[in-house]
Amino acid sequence: MKVLGLTGGVGMGKSACAQLMLARGLPVIDTDELARQIVEPGQPALDEIQKTFGADVIDTDGRLHRGELARLVFGNSDARKTLEGILHPRIRALWHAQVESWRKDQRSLGVVVIPLLFETEAQQELDVTICVACSSATQHQRLSSRHWSAAQMQQRIQAQWPIEKKMAAADYVIWTEGDLDLHASQLDRILSDIK
Repeated sequence: MKVLGLTGGVGMGKSACAQLMLARGLPVIDTDELARQIVEPGQPALDEIQKTFGADVIDTDGRLHRGELARLVFGNSDARKTLEGILHPRIRALWHAQVESWRKDQRSLGVVVIPLLFETEAQQELDVTICVACSSATQHQRLSSRHWSAAQMQQRIQAQWPIEKKMAAADYVIWTEGDLDLHASQLDRILSDIK
């Protein structure tokens, strides 16, 4: 079985690429989704986050106040590293378990979406890495459509490797500037090459 790691800059098309892979029958696990699951009420990670960052990061329903936590960590690299120390080992254990499940099911390919793939050195545990990328202008346009402020965009972008560095480290790059058909045709060529 080959395990593909999918990464890219924020707003550069990871989710669209993951959907295209699902449509082609590939099993996909998204570590952003895992990150949401492990901070649900009652989860140990949520308790640890509250103990570390204070009661303000929990809303009145007992759920993670994402905006407040983002405000605390994206402007402070030490705080961000502390949060990553709480989340990343748990996320990695979950995607490892999923990969093992795929192996037992004798899947030939599986995809793990990891925004911080190279930053967390996950490439060492993957067979192939694919980076989705677009121009900075397109990235900003896409993030603006999420109603992010310029400051929020800059903080998120600076929390990751520059896209040029990710592209250089990846085995394959999909340029997501065009329409979805162009994105899909690039993906199909890569999958054909991998298989």
